[in-house]
Amino acid sequence: MNRVKDKVALVTGAALGLGRAAALMLAAEGARVAVTDMNEVEGAAVVDAIMNAGGEAIFFKHDVASAEDWSRVVASTVRRFGGLDILVNNAGVALSANIEATTLEQWRWLMSINLDGVFIGIREAVAVVKARGGSVINLSSIEGLIGDPNLAAYNASKGGVRILTKSAALHCAKAGYKIRVNSIHPGYIWTPMVENFLKAQADPAAAKAATEALHPLGHLGEPDDIAFGVLYLASDESKFITGAELVIDGGYTAQ
Repeated sequence: MNRVKDKVALVTGAALGLGRAAALMLAAEGARVAVTDMNEVEGAAVVDAIMNAGGEAIFFKHDVASAEDWSRVVASTVRRFGGLDILVNNAGVALSANIEATTLEQWRWLMSINLDGVFIGIREAVAVVKARGGSVINLSSIEGLIGDPNLAAYNASKGGVRILTKSAALHCAKAGYKIRVNSIHPGYIWTPMVENFLKAQADPAAAKAATEALHPLGHLGEPDDIAFGVLYLASDESKFITGAELVIDGGYTAQ
């Protein structure tokens, strides 16, 4: 308990799935949490869950592709909680399409959220977090490590998050900011995004079984599997880790 006690965390895309699990776990371990998302109803529900458990949280509607929104959310978090120690860049979208089927409009939409949003978030957070040090955690994917013929834009965005993380980590280290920047690379986790993707297949049950079989452990991950990784990288236990890739994928990329 209290592994991030008295720290202030901002978690994007925190209304559902991985972001929700990360926000709840950070709060349970003592952090005050800014929950951000475009989904106001579910985002407010996460805040209610944290508050009902005795924690502190606030919700901000937040378009991560907007620099203006980022400035507002970071400034409001600092005003409310007195600073910022942890940024979890979790917000993201997916698109199942190969390089020939992906339109430029689709490409730019996905990049604006998955990669531009992370870039802006790191930039805004560093300006605040460098005052006392902290941790930036970027949610990439196994799809940022390997290719998939039907995930052209998603692969590119998550690969971009991976290498942007390393660049930012080196900059912060060489500048003496005491800010650690790391990426997490989940396998397939049972979240609304994955559930909806599998439901859209011709045979959802067969699609789920095939997806599970891709992981040597034989099953999909759970949101808390990733939240535990977020918690570790957010805590002082990981004080000697920066520019690293934490792969949590049931063995998917070990094959």
